[in-house]
Amino acid sequence: MTAPATVPPKPHSSLYNTFARAPLEFERGEGAWVYTPAGEAYLDFSAGIAVNSLGHANPVLVAALTEQAGKIWHTSNLFRIPGQERLAERLTAASFADRVFFANSGAEANECAIKTARRYHFVNGHPERFHIITIEGAFHGRTLATLAAGGQEKYLEGFGPKADGFVQVPFGDIDAVKAAVTPETAAIMVEPIQGEGGVRSFPAGFFKELRALCDANGLLLVMDEVQTGVGRTGKFFAYEWTGVTPDILTLAKGIGGGFPLGACLATEEAAKGMTPGTHGTTFGGNPLAMAVGNAVLDVVLADGFLDHVRETGLYLKQRLAALVDQHGDVLDGVRGEGLLVGLHAVQPVPEVVAALRAQHLLVAGAGENVVRLLPPLTIGRTEVDAAIEKIEAACHALAPAAERQQIQA
Repeated sequence: MTAPATVPPKPHSSLYNTFARAPLEFERGEGAWVYTPAGEAYLDFSAGIAVNSLGHANPVLVAALTEQAGKIWHTSNLFRIPGQERLAERLTAASFADRVFFANSGAEANECAIKTARRYHFVNGHPERFHIITIEGAFHGRTLATLAAGGQEKYLEGFGPKADGFVQVPFGDIDAVKAAVTPETAAIMVEPIQGEGGVRSFPAGFFKELRALCDANGLLLVMDEVQTGVGRTGKFFAYEWTGVTPDILTLAKGIGGGFPLGACLATEEAAKGMTPGTHGTTFGGNPLAMAVGNAVLDVVLADGFLDHVRETGLYLKQRLAALVDQHGDVLDGVRGEGLLVGLHAVQPVPEVVAALRAQHLLVAGAGENVVRLLPPLTIGRTEVDAAIEKIEAACHALAPAAERQQIQA
């Protein structure tokens, strides 16, 4: 009697099945490169989705974290944390803000911003003013409130009623924003450039009109700089490109250089309702995160660093524009600012991302069929040239598929 064929067990993981993970793992990194356990090198132009702002194993960050780890890891916000006070002073000195609240992530920073805006009107005697206007295509996080702020159905589905108080308006439509303002409106919340939404920049003058609208109606302007902040666009904050300042601003990703860290910045006036007991965090602003955050600023705020980001970003966009001209059957546009760059794809983004990964280049997808390039801010022309070679090779590999699609059409 023939023994039944042995069926191999299915791969099992005890993790939630919430990520469609690529079949890759990395055990070490250096600068803009990461390495698999087998020693294969990949050029990292996703940087943990704009997180590893100073590259992998940056010696400045490693030294700061190691030194602090040998002292004290955690005390809680029941006590003073000198690193918090120093980092807050540096962030306010480099911005419009007077106050800072430290958190662990972008979603938490945005939750703080939402609470700050609502609380501001409450203490002014207008508790009915809690609605926040947001922009279609935005991404503000994965908590229930920040999902409602983003308003994207694909993220909201299945989690019960959408949190109340958020109104979405079409991208770049200032008339729609004006029409959405009611006596219940508290604030307008917007990304200076939509990252997840497709590296979309707003029309010229849009932010000046937003600022004027807020001023005329007693609204707070909240800018979500979780992805655009800390040098990503070639300015320390992306709002510096707009000609206006917000009342509240959120940070995460690059401020920790890979260590979990978020922050909500606000003017003294906007933050006046956030008094003891109104908000809190257990881990936010712990000594480890503060040591790394201060080390990130040591690098990013050094003379010439942001000039380097702008110059490298311009060189990258020029190289990409030339490549797009040659491979219009695969890619047909370049967008973005600094080292937040989007490539609009003709073919489906998952296929383009996979083709780039086959060339050992790591990138991230985005809305509007856009591939995001989010390399460490420390890259130079050598890394840009290497990336262009890999993108060109991927375009050649994808071209036959594009040709077949044209024939079938």
